[in-house]
Amino acid sequence: MIETVYPWEHILLGLAFEAWPGVVHAPSQPIQDSKLLEEAYMHCHSLTALHSRSFHLASALLPAQKRRAARALYAFCRVTDDLVDRSTEDVETKLRVWRQRVSTWHPPADDLVAVAWADTRARYHIPQRYVEQLIEGVGRDLRQSRYDTFEDLTTYCYGVASTVGLMSMHITGFTGPEAVPYAVKLGVALQLTNILRDVGEDWRAGRVYLPQEDLAAFKLSEADLAAGRVDERWRAFMRFQIARTRRLYAEAQPGIALLNPDGRFAIAAAAGLYSAILDDIEAHDFDVFGRRAHVSGWGKLRRLPGIWWQSMGYHGQYFA
Repeated sequence: MIETVYPWEHILLGLAFEAWPGVVHAPSQPIQDSKLLEEAYMHCHSLTALHSRSFHLASALLPAQKRRAARALYAFCRVTDDLVDRSTEDVETKLRVWRQRVSTWHPPADDLVAVAWADTRARYHIPQRYVEQLIEGVGRDLRQSRYDTFEDLTTYCYGVASTVGLMSMHITGFTGPEAVPYAVKLGVALQLTNILRDVGEDWRAGRVYLPQEDLAAFKLSEADLAAGRVDERWRAFMRFQIARTRRLYAEAQPGIALLNPDGRFAIAAAAGLYSAILDDIEAHDFDVFGRRAHVSGWGKLRRLPGIWWQSMGYHGQYFA
């Protein structure tokens, strides 16, 4: 198992192993209507293509059955996130109904995402506790909009991102519980990348995910965020945040070797393409207020051969 270096990892691993070894009492095929299943999975494919080009590209590197399962996972996460971010009233009730719906093996036939997700959970024995933890993590946005410490923030990152990695791991296949710490750490790195990219957008939505103690350490305040001020304090702050995030990507990379061979390239690509957002933030002088950092389609494609080579060799920098 990966050596636990950071105090916050103990907390996150405790959460991860709540579901381990979770016995999933699932029917071999809960939904018998093949036409309905095909329609449901195609709907998830469309949602993924529409909302996340990076995930759509990375999941395309999986075998067909795992690919559609990964996109059902994405669609489940997308719907959960939208319930919190886009609903304007009675959000708690909607989230509770959704949680019940994605906990059954036979959801309503008119909810295509829930149908595909029920089939995916059954086929890949995804522990229900990870599903619940993700919904709880996303729901945290309804109650909390500031984080005092990095340690507190990592718990949020676990709920909204590490859980996704742990569920993805069940789809790709993995060697055993020794793979769990790597998935947890990669999820934190991915969510931190999200947070650094979306500082301006989150501020306008009334949320600040950047740890308050880190802002204070660099003599920054929320007034600086409101002004979108890019000065030497902000540049130093962002260099620190990006370096820490890259370190987590690097520490997560040995976990690629613990996945089934047919899933390694896809997961390495997802991480490698997403971590490249950090390069784009640097290339634009750390301005995450007036623009949204991204990697172009060509930028993604040109990185894939190197990611493939490195992911097959279990050495070198996977996420660079």
